[in-house]
Amino acid sequence: MHSLPFARTCGLALLTALAGCATAPPDSIAPVSRLTEPHTAQPLSATLPSADQIAQRLREPLTADAAVQLALQNNRGLQARLARLGVTAAEVDAAGRLPNPGFRFSRLTRGSEVELERGWHIDLARLLTLPLMRAAEQRRLQAEQQQAAADTLALAADTRRAWVRAVAAEEALAYRRQVLEAAEAGAELARRMQAAGNFNALARAREQGFEADARLALARAEAQRLAARERLVRLLSLEDGSALRLPERLPELPATPREQAGVEAQALAQRLDVQAARLTLEQSARQLDLARMTRWVSMLELGTVRNSSNEQPTQRGWEVALELPIFGPGPQPKAEALAREAAHGAADTAIQARSEAREAYGLYRSAFDVARQHRDELLPLARRVSGEQLLRYNAMLIGVFELLADARAQVAAVNATQEALRDFWIAQADLDQALVGRVTPALPQAAATAPAAATH
Repeated sequence: MHSLPFARTCGLALLTALAGCATAPPDSIAPVSRLTEPHTAQPLSATLPSADQIAQRLREPLTADAAVQLALQNNRGLQARLARLGVTAAEVDAAGRLPNPGFRFSRLTRGSEVELERGWHIDLARLLTLPLMRAAEQRRLQAEQQQAAADTLALAADTRRAWVRAVAAEEALAYRRQVLEAAEAGAELARRMQAAGNFNALARAREQGFEADARLALARAEAQRLAARERLVRLLSLEDGSALRLPERLPELPATPREQAGVEAQALAQRLDVQAARLTLEQSARQLDLARMTRWVSMLELGTVRNSSNEQPTQRGWEVALELPIFGPGPQPKAEALAREAAHGAADTAIQARSEAREAYGLYRSAFDVARQHRDELLPLARRVSGEQLLRYNAMLIGVFELLADARAQVAAVNATQEALRDFWIAQADLDQALVGRVTPALPQAAATAPAAATH
């Protein structure tokens, strides 16, 4: 039995080592799910819910938490983002593998002499720097996973805000319909009283104007409802939004606001974009170390040689091939620039995180105070004035016109209260997002205040 030649033995050993490292890339979604699940109570999955499962969820009015869970399961943009993680994971897995060996074969003739050259070679430079490269690529994958988790939490926050706006639009539309019914009744009453000689043309024109304003406000409320529902439908990736059912009203204002001490430190500790920037900085530092190691030798190969001839004894040996960066500075300048970019990017991310957390918490407390004032002071005051006006009307101290004017003031008070409650829940969603990821807190819209009831 003849022993295997050295070159063949070396080649088989390399192939065996490579085969042992040829494992499937790890699951890239599970780390993202571990980062987001504490904030969303919903694990991520690459499997979409079936049409029957979605229909089952839409049979009951969709709560805010249920809307977030459905978006995280069914949003196609998020699924595409998670699928992209698989591509990055495959690239990182390929970069961390042993370099593939090369085989060289040549056949030379000189008269009757035939010479055969065979050789195995491997990239020794890459083999020596493989630990650094593997660690750098792992940092890149972790940074991508952190960014994907931040995108997931941003989707959850967008869905919660869209749900708040959609429910508020439903509530506003229902109230505007009631206002229009009252305005139509008032305009009809004014027409009859003018016919009976109890109303002048100016008083009737005022009631007709109130009816026209109520009809216009109803048309705007219908348009806002349509836009708000469609935004929510898009985030849920529903093909048809007709089956979407929402609660009739927003949740009530909580008894007390959150006391969020140390929002800046909490944001720096929890925000995924800060963690992703930190990992990117570490990855760029490792890439810079790798570039400095390969500054003078960008390619180094080690191989075995076996030459045989029909007239000469077989030659065996080894060879080294290297490439020197004589006509260029190598990868170090680019790595240094990337490291500087990562350092400035990490500092900017930290500054943005602290500022956004402060802004979001300040707007949250302000929105709570405004909503509480509308609920506890302005709206009860408007209703008390309305009750007193009704008593005066029953005592024949004021006329119908004054009573109708007071009804218009109460409409403004109710509308302002609804808008203040909507702004509070949006501000709370912004605060939750500011503590875990990037957000631009929405400035509260100026709500119309209830005018004082007119007396004549």
